[in-house]
Amino acid sequence: MSKKDKLIKKVLKGDKKAFDKLFAYYAGEFLSICMRYARNKSDAEDILQEGFITIYTKINSFSNRGSFEGWMKRIVINSALNHNRQSLKSSFQQNIEELDYNNLKEDFMVTEPQQPYSHEQLITLIQKMPVGYKTIFNLYVFDNYTHKEIADQLNISENTSKSQLFKGRKYLKKELANLKSII
Repeated sequence: MSKKDKLIKKVLKGDKKAFDKLFAYYAGEFLSICMRYARNKSDAEDILQEGFITIYTKINSFSNRGSFEGWMKRIVINSALNHNRQSLKSSFQQNIEELDYNNLKEDFMVTEPQQPYSHEQLITLIQKMPVGYKTIFNLYVFDNYTHKEIADQLNISENTSKSQLFKGRKYLKKELANLKSII
């Protein structure tokens, strides 16, 4: 049994010192998730703290039917979504008619950038995205949610999820092009 597995076993038994070690072990990884959803590092740290408080208070609800790490990650993502929920309601635009379906496939094509961008530059651009775009983009691209799962999670339609992803990618491409022209 690995050190990490032993640590998780202690946490599940209610060992508070083990939980502190668990926080130290996962804080960096989960903070990077929070940074993608937050507007700045301070908000990301608040989201991280909210997530770990929820993990701590709901530790007994973990059912051992999946990965403990996956369970924690889902809680952290849900904390980020809850943190942004009020902004999301006003940010979603359901103007599906605005989409040019003829160019939809082209706009969703993933291409390698001509100029390499740093991780920090990309995170900064993602953080600057409108909340609706950013949330859908993160859930779909980084966290591998389907449009149906996103729609269920955020209480929106699947078409709204698709529209927000389309607009988010378009926004990000434009910002990357602007960044490239500055570099």
